[in-house]
Amino acid sequence: PEEPTKFSRVKVPGNRPRLVNVDERVGDAGGRADDDGPAGPVRFVPLVAVMERNIDLLFPNVEVVDTSAFRVTRNAEVRRNEEVAEGLIATIEDVLRQRRFATVVRLEVQSGTPEVVRDLLAEQLGVDDREVFERDLPLDYGALASLFDLDRPELEVAPWTPQPHPRFAGRSADDPDSVFTEIARKDVLVHHPYHSFTGTVGTFLAAAAADPDVLAIKATIYRTAPDSEVIETLIEAAKNGKQVAVMVELKARFDEENNLRWVRRLEEEGIHVAYGTIGLKTHTKTALVVREEGDEVRLYSHVATGNYHSQTAKLYTDLGLFTADPDIGHDLVRLFNFFTGHSRQETYRKLLVAPTNLREEMTRLVRREADHARAGRDARIVAKMNALEDPAMVRELYEASMAGVDIDLVVRGICRLRPGIEGLSEHVSVSSVVGRFLEHSRIFYFENGGEPDYYVGSADWMTRNLDRRVEAVAPVEDPEHRAELDAVLDALLSDNRRRWVMDSDGRYEQRRPGDGERVREAHRELMDRALGAAYRAGDD
Repeated sequence: PEEPTKFSRVKVPGNRPRLVNVDERVGDAGGRADDDGPAGPVRFVPLVAVMERNIDLLFPNVEVVDTSAFRVTRNAEVRRNEEVAEGLIATIEDVLRQRRFATVVRLEVQSGTPEVVRDLLAEQLGVDDREVFERDLPLDYGALASLFDLDRPELEVAPWTPQPHPRFAGRSADDPDSVFTEIARKDVLVHHPYHSFTGTVGTFLAAAAADPDVLAIKATIYRTAPDSEVIETLIEAAKNGKQVAVMVELKARFDEENNLRWVRRLEEEGIHVAYGTIGLKTHTKTALVVREEGDEVRLYSHVATGNYHSQTAKLYTDLGLFTADPDIGHDLVRLFNFFTGHSRQETYRKLLVAPTNLREEMTRLVRREADHARAGRDARIVAKMNALEDPAMVRELYEASMAGVDIDLVVRGICRLRPGIEGLSEHVSVSSVVGRFLEHSRIFYFENGGEPDYYVGSADWMTRNLDRRVEAVAPVEDPEHRAELDAVLDALLSDNRRRWVMDSDGRYEQRRPGDGERVREAHRELMDRALGAAYRAGDD
């Protein structure tokens, strides 16, 4: 009798490169003919293809009817009830274990996969037709990242070195008084990766750790590097007798294991560590230094849009505000008391904090612009963020547009709002800049009838950021810093090379320079701006 057709699954090993360099066998993995000659071609074959072509070695004396690749995506949101868990650390450890076997949310199959195989996979994995996608190979484009490791400098963009910030140039932890005196003199606004993270944030924290006048350091850690200099600095501060308190968000998705490692290290050093808040995820990027100066205690604050992560600070665009403003300092004291104690502050002097007052204040600011427009006064909103998803904020923006407010949105990722719809959003533009760096900063500008307000901080206009996360957004009040934010927004909105603009149907069109038009590329312009500022500071 004829034997039935059987189905076998062969797992592609995760510990092998997904692209096989076939030139490695002749010792030319980098594709170079010799040390001085031109680069030659480098040939790669997908590991999946190698396995497919040699499948008979795995199944000798078997007739292989068909081979098809497939890929499974599991849900990263493995939930447990924090309130009944035996402890948050144990909960996170359990989540990490469960994630390997979490619910399948997407099945990708190679184009041309027989229907019987597709149906079998869908049935066994528990997915329906809406969760099955046919794709041409490769199914995992992440494998292409390995090509960046090739020694092919002629194919690479010119390297970028973050520049010293003019206000931090020449300052170090060896002279901490100069660092704090400079911040006390005037707020400092830094922009990564145009400005050095190590030379600004690193210097600030290292100065605090070394300064005998510093009494306490408090910081929030959402994501940080595996070899975090920030964490090491905080440990050094504790060894120097400072009171150190660190809020480590254990629920930072995909960084849970790294953060667990740092929690244990911090606790071993006797540092006060808070793990997070039940029902909320702490997403603020804030640090506070308490310093004794004469007969008084002064507060130095850092409120930022990005994580304390020295590696991503070279790739992500983020803003950070250093200030000795006592109102912001006292607001951070209240915020850290919430992290490390049982207080729940309901009012803040200057900070907009989620889930306390951020949504209410952002709504008020949008509605205020609508009132200005109806009264015939100047009314404009420019908002830059990673995602715009919250239905209520989208509705407020539609209402503002209908009132006549000019609205420019720079949204790198998901944007729920449709611009250019007659009678609804014809005063709205939506842009997304995708270039050399990943746009991660959040900037909010409100014209306010000619007396504008500027804010920077950690929150996008997403429901989770406004209602289910702890976020902090700070006002930017210094005229020079406001001009700097204007320059950043202008560069992004004038980009005619890396900017994508959404049409009214939700599709994006890439901007291209017209005939005779000067190419404007935001990241290049901001790099040149940082170079120029560093050069002028060097001359001074």
